Amino acid sequence: MKKLSLLGLVVLLSACQSMHPAPKASLDGEVFYLQRIALPPTATLSVTLQDVSLMDAPAVVLDEQKGQIKGQVPLPFHLNYDPAQVKPGHRYAVSARIEVDGKLLFITTEHNAVQLDGKDPQPLKIRVDAVR
Repeated sequence: MKKLSLLGLVVLLSACQSMHPAPKASLDGEVFYLQRIALPPTATLSVTLQDVSLMDAPAVVLDEQKGQIKGQVPLPFHLNYDPAQVKPGHRYAVSARIEVDGKLLFITTEHNAVQLDGKDPQPLKIRVDAVR
């Protein structure tokens, strides 16, 4: 009987934990470019938060925002991440790209480092450059 009660208690505690998801942190910012041109209505924006620590392995994506662009630059974005995923000594960066019908128009060409320690300046300003 004690084992059954203990098992019930474990199940109940597990259910309570799943009702309270891990705390989330976020980065807010805007993507911009210097060219004085308007984006077509079919343009899409993709902004990614990545762990870029390993040089010989693909970056690990912590969060990504993708979708059709509403309006013109600056383009707002919001990224969520789990602070438990942030590892001491690792490097993190935000990158962005703008596409139209699958064709790349703009992309980040500079490294946009973030610390993910709660002290990153917000809103982040992410510049993208035209692809030639």
